[in-house]
Amino acid sequence: MLKLALNPIQWYATPDGWIDPSVAPPLEERLAVIARSGFTTIQTELPGTDAEAGYVARLAQYGIVPGPGYFAASWSPSANEQEARIEAARISATAHARLGVDTVFISSGMSKDSARVREAAVGAQFDADRLAALTPFLGKVGEAMRSEGVKTALHPHVGTWVETEAETRFVLDNTDPDALWFGPDIGHLAWAGANYLQLLKDYSARIPGIHVKDFRTGVVAEGRAQRLDYQATIQRGLWQEPGQGDCDFSAVFGALPQDQDRWVVIEVDYPTMTPAESVGRCGIWAKSLNA
Repeated sequence: MLKLALNPIQWYATPDGWIDPSVAPPLEERLAVIARSGFTTIQTELPGTDAEAGYVARLAQYGIVPGPGYFAASWSPSANEQEARIEAARISATAHARLGVDTVFISSGMSKDSARVREAAVGAQFDADRLAALTPFLGKVGEAMRSEGVKTALHPHVGTWVETEAETRFVLDNTDPDALWFGPDIGHLAWAGANYLQLLKDYSARIPGIHVKDFRTGVVAEGRAQRLDYQATIQRGLWQEPGQGDCDFSAVFGALPQDQDRWVVIEVDYPTMTPAESVGRCGIWAKSLNA
């Protein structure tokens, strides 16, 4: 069974092709639109500890509950910084668990000035030694979050050190499946040139959920061929509302066994219309999945 959730990231999109949560309108304004669009679950935005009960209550006023979370497990060669980040992951998992959230997607972190943002989706500056060092760190992040009762799912993402299919497979093949699951983002894997359908099939037993976003294959090809930066590729119209682009969602869902419950987090990182209109379009598409 597919468990649907919305990541209302549309409100975070900035004209330069980046994401900035500070530009979003108040939560209640967003929740009203999300509820009208038919969604009952959203990606969790962790409040402070003192605000957790209030956060759940505010969502409940609109018939919405917290859904899968997200954590950026930024890697550093410093052992002390790694330990601090692992502890931050554990604390994040504890907070998610208190909200009733069972799954958290984790990426290896990214910044605007990183090499893979400047040259996106081509595995820029690949370093086998860095990948070998990063992998056990991500495994420890998964173990720390598992200790708090949360499933941690690796989320390959353009602009991070786990971007390509080969990097994704390396991390998954060299970590404990019970500690680090797989939470693919179909759009980001497609952008990085991965055979995402084969990845879904090969690691299906390890996937508690996926992120889905629609994309234009022409922009993917153009961006990779010209080695465009992250923001320039997005500004050329990479992302589309679901059903408006070139992603074969029938093939995506067909690649996953139908006898397991999975989260499907719908998102549009850079909407082609107003955020409210984009969320509404996502809601229409979501209803078609259960038709």
